[in-house]
Amino acid sequence: MANIQSLRGMKDILNDDSELFTYFISNASKIASRYGFSYLETPILEETALFKRSVGESSDIVGKEMYQFIDKGDNDVCLRPEGTAGVVRMFVQNKLDRAGGGANRFFYHGPMFRYERPQKGRLREFHQFGCESFGESSVYEDANIILMISEILSFFGIEYELQLNSLGCKECMPSYKENLVQHLEDLTLCTDCNRRITTNPIRVLDCKNETCQNELKNAPKITNSLCDVCNTDFEKLKEILNNNNISYEIDSNLVRGLDYYTKTAFEFVSTNIGAQSAIAGGGRYDRLVEFLGGKETPAIGFAIGIERLLELIIIKQEQEELMYIGSMSEDASDLVFSLVNKKRKNIEVITDYKVRNFNKHLKNAQKLNATTVVLIGDNELKDNTVWIKNLNTKEEKTISINDL
Repeated sequence: MANIQSLRGMKDILNDDSELFTYFISNASKIASRYGFSYLETPILEETALFKRSVGESSDIVGKEMYQFIDKGDNDVCLRPEGTAGVVRMFVQNKLDRAGGGANRFFYHGPMFRYERPQKGRLREFHQFGCESFGESSVYEDANIILMISEILSFFGIEYELQLNSLGCKECMPSYKENLVQHLEDLTLCTDCNRRITTNPIRVLDCKNETCQNELKNAPKITNSLCDVCNTDFEKLKEILNNNNISYEIDSNLVRGLDYYTKTAFEFVSTNIGAQSAIAGGGRYDRLVEFLGGKETPAIGFAIGIERLLELIIIKQEQEELMYIGSMSEDASDLVFSLVNKKRKNIEVITDYKVRNFNKHLKNAQKLNATTVVLIGDNELKDNTVWIKNLNTKEEKTISINDL
């Protein structure tokens, strides 16, 4: 009988990847918390209608890539392909759009699912870290989000380039779409682009087909059609980024792969994972809360693809204290267990429940990257002491249990 394997495009996270993964989640969460975001978790399984109404019928995600099925209650459901729609659904369902009281800021992390061709850094089950901010229309919030992503990537030693665009609003987008459609009708485009002309024409600009990209070189630019409000905000955003030493390039074809974006759109790209590829992206979606049945609420967010970053992450060498406590005597096992649980209230502690000799415990502690090793044998138990060694400085001594 053949062994059961993981599904194509889905992989286990373990060993070195596991260390990098948890290191990223932990530190990205700390940075998001400093920016005023609190942790949120939404279900992995949602109604399919949620993504059709938010992500949009014109997107490849809805059209080709969703893990969609009818459940035993005849509900049309799917595994979430991205995080924003579920957070907005939560925001509306819990009536936070009507609660008042200023901005609501959330961060989340977890698995997303898209049925697409697996390739390096792009899996069918992948993980994202994201933030969503509701209730703040100021362009300073746009800058705040971009600065936070920059800080996260810089913390992990990841080099990036920032691409920036403005997609306009409900005042200036309609006339731009009309001009764009007139231009597109005379071009020779792929099947997907011809479909998008009628569903959401600005998504044509996002096509990765090389022939389409050549055809689109002279397409009208949304940045030339912005209304006064959008243009003022976009210029202010660029000014704030300049003042904070955040370099960027304007990419007038950047529309992101989702239908809900308005005004600010951005991507952080890296050339260190093969071809230039987005490692983080997001933008404003001021009308999405309203589209999902809520009160019109300004909002902006982003997501980072974690798998794409793993090989780029540099773990900082400042090692936090990690204590290893082991027993060299059966009679000391209860005391070791008690000490482990007391010390864990203050620092990270690992242990080995097996009684081992001195050398095996020491080797075990070094293998687990402990900074301090504490051992108790028959002699220590009799004298009410412990043997302790700092594995960084190599200093070792015997101290009383109370001093430990």
